[in-house]
Amino acid sequence: MTLSRNLNFTFLLIFSLFFSVNIFSQESNVTVTQDSKIEQLLNEKRKINASITVNDRYKIQIFTGDSENSKKTLIQFKKENKKMDATIVFSTPNYKVWVGNFKTRIDAERNLSILKKKYANAFLIKPNK
Repeated sequence: MTLSRNLNFTFLLIFSLFFSVNIFSQESNVTVTQDSKIEQLLNEKRKINASITVNDRYKIQIFTGDSENSKKTLIQFKKENKKMDATIVFSTPNYKVWVGNFKTRIDAERNLSILKKKYANAFLIKPNK
């Protein structure tokens, strides 16, 4: 009888603790106010990021052509060269695949000689701002 009484008491205790969590829970709405200057800063950052692809550093162009083949070339290049930057740039009517972001011409030419083994038409460029 005492075992049954202890089980009932334990069950009642656990049951009441379980449902008391819901009774004392809180509901609230959070309102975040954002300063208008944050949006201005984000727009400036977007402009800077857009200009990073065209800057005063040297790049190597490995492909010029249509959109579909440029995407394939870019994907293949990124698989083989995980540490080198690569991007597609559109210049009417062609899509170009540019790789690298080299500070010096010597560094760019060193990489160009390596890339010419696979991409025979690759050449060095220095985009203007």
